[in-house]
Amino acid sequence: MTQEMSRRSFNKTSAAIAAVTATGAVDAKDADAGWIDAHVHVWTKDLDAYPLGENYSREDMQPANFPPEELFSHCKPVGVSRVVLIQMSYYRFDNSYMTDMMARHKGVFGGVAVIDENDNPRKAMLKMKRLGCRGFRIRPGEASPDKWLDTPGMHEMWRTGAKEGLAMCHLIDAKHLDSVDEMCRKYPDTPVVIDHFARIGVDGQIRKEDVDNLCNIAKHKNASVKLSAYYALGKKAEPYTDLLPMIRRCLDAYGPERCMWASDGPFQVVGGHEYAPSIKLITDHADFLSDSDRQLILCKTAERIFFS
Repeated sequence: MTQEMSRRSFNKTSAAIAAVTATGAVDAKDADAGWIDAHVHVWTKDLDAYPLGENYSREDMQPANFPPEELFSHCKPVGVSRVVLIQMSYYRFDNSYMTDMMARHKGVFGGVAVIDENDNPRKAMLKMKRLGCRGFRIRPGEASPDKWLDTPGMHEMWRTGAKEGLAMCHLIDAKHLDSVDEMCRKYPDTPVVIDHFARIGVDGQIRKEDVDNLCNIAKHKNASVKLSAYYALGKKAEPYTDLLPMIRRCLDAYGPERCMWASDGPFQVVGGHEYAPSIKLITDHADFLSDSDRQLILCKTAERIFFS
């Protein structure tokens, strides 16, 4: 793509975003005009219609309510017209609130589901695929870093992901990256997404060896990384520019076609944080990005993985 073509495409998208921002509304035909937030959780205070999972209570829900309407009040003003919803842990394996919202707002939401890896995972994955989910959140829980992916159910999930084009979406720490590397070697055709930089910097320290390990995963052609959750990493303060060196390392390793921006709402809009500074880190402060880089990071990468 030439620089002129890239800028023309970026300007066209920016004009569409301005229209979305001005109207404050997105319909199905315009949903692909703006940016994509690749990671948001939604939930409802209506526990009669959508009961919480075992061992969760209303007090665990912080904030108490975060439905799509509230999400739109944050994301639409900055030109975000599509969102990848991540199944919230409060509901455990009942993905119905998420999929109901996906159905209610057709074309606006993609989905990442949570299933029980020990209960016929292939069948569950195919069901969720029919409902529009293109990814599945997996996490270590209490399992050791070297064993958490080595279960029959997890291997079945990775095999199904390879065959069906469904992403394994990892909520992990840097210590779990070696096991992801091993699974990527066994299942090279399985799409893989690392959430929130593998939470590097959650303790305030961004260690070179951790970033090196995250970038090592980039050697697998189907691996991608979310540039997200700025409120929780490094200095944990806007404008979040202390995270730019890590973003640049990821960009150099993965390429912009395998990097995607995400807010991790609603956690990006509580505790004194706001939504707009998260996306502005990419649009305004990352001056090493080209227009085509931003197109990929803010839209095309997530579109390919979660909306295709």
